[in-house]
Amino acid sequence: MDRKSLGATALQVSALSLGHSMGAQDFSEAGQRQFHALIARSLDLGLNFFDSSDAYWDGRHETWLGQALAGRRHEAVITSKFGNLTLPDGRKATNGRPEYAIACCEASLKRLGTDVIDLYYLHRVDPKVPIEDTVGAMARLVEQGKVRHIGLCEAGPATLERAHRVHPVTALQTEYSLWCRHAAEPMLALCRRLGIGLVGYSPLGRGLLTGTIQRHDDLAPGDRRRIHPRFKDEHLARNLVLVQGLDAMAQAIGLSTAQLALAWASSQGPDIVPLTGTQRIEYLEHSVAASQVQLSAAQRAELEALFSPEACAGERYPVEMLKDLGI
Repeated sequence: MDRKSLGATALQVSALSLGHSMGAQDFSEAGQRQFHALIARSLDLGLNFFDSSDAYWDGRHETWLGQALAGRRHEAVITSKFGNLTLPDGRKATNGRPEYAIACCEASLKRLGTDVIDLYYLHRVDPKVPIEDTVGAMARLVEQGKVRHIGLCEAGPATLERAHRVHPVTALQTEYSLWCRHAAEPMLALCRRLGIGLVGYSPLGRGLLTGTIQRHDDLAPGDRRRIHPRFKDEHLARNLVLVQGLDAMAQAIGLSTAQLALAWASSQGPDIVPLTGTQRIEYLEHSVAASQVQLSAAQRAELEALFSPEACAGERYPVEMLKDLGI
């Protein structure tokens, strides 16, 4: 599998990153064996870039990932995150206090069963804590050899620049797909100026670009996508017209709808790595194959014209959540 360098650093990662799946997870022994098989197959395919967080499955994702990489840790680039909390009542919160960053890293190292995290992110910026303080603590983790590189998730431009002045930021993780590339493009320009790589999560538009969602009611009652404007009935119909165009192009090329969306994300530059998640080896193999597809300039232009800012309907998050992100 092709390799990419994240920004101006020497960190070499696969052209695709594998994270956790948002779907219902089987936490039985059989589910764990399936997860281990998925990670092993990823490595066999040349995918070495694994994304985790202490927020995923209440830390279990880190534990399973560390166990799955036992004996093959040297083949993998491990990332994890801290600072994104879910309160007992279901509300979201953030914590970027320096002492919390240190404690979370120590706990993640134990769960992952490793001495060092290759790329450690602040999962969400804490508006109550100066970013200089949070990144200062992360820089100390680098100095102590517990972290190799640091990153931020969903940070605005001013925050990213302030953080980068404290310690070089290797990667920014933000949502990036055909459907929402316009939100990320200003940050991409800044990242390229500063020498920061972009890891784009949800390259399939949280499932919208797979063609499997046709109605709002296709989402389960507890599915968080139900509150996202792009999936509301008044916007979904317009967005599905775009997906139909994507599907027609995919069939003409000989790809699935999801594969074409992922191929577009993979083709946007040597400093952009799409981050996807699945529980099935079959889908993993399809994604790896898609990341190697070389789209022509004409094909990319056609896709970008189809998913123009005027054509895409609904924001990627509710207004309140966008305000919390500070972007």
